[in-house]
Amino acid sequence: MKKILIVDDEPNIVMSLEYTFKKNDFEVFIARDGIEALEIVKSNFPDVIILDVMMPMVDGYATLEHIRKDSNLSHTKVIFLSAKNKVTDIEKGMALGADAYLTKPFSIKKVVEQVFELLN
Repeated sequence: MKKILIVDDEPNIVMSLEYTFKKNDFEVFIARDGIEALEIVKSNFPDVIILDVMMPMVDGYATLEHIRKDSNLSHTKVIFLSAKNKVTDIEKGMALGADAYLTKPFSIKKVVEQVFELLN
């Protein structure tokens, strides 16, 4: 079973993504900020992380920097899912090592397709 970590501080987004990925036979982990996310990845090594940029405590960019420094997580695919949709925001996310960058509002179908594309 593939593992996915959803990191977002917006409950509606978390709930809809969690429901969808559980239906697609993923083991789903949830974090509401970067600190929670970094705690979860230490012991669960997700295959994919869906990561918001604007969150309390530690933002998505800083979270990704920590993830990319951890050799145990080198296989982990990271998809930013953010309302920050300027070209500079997307370029920054990709430069930090994201595998994809999707903008809000988003289609669940597109997120699922992106996850499966990265895993294959």
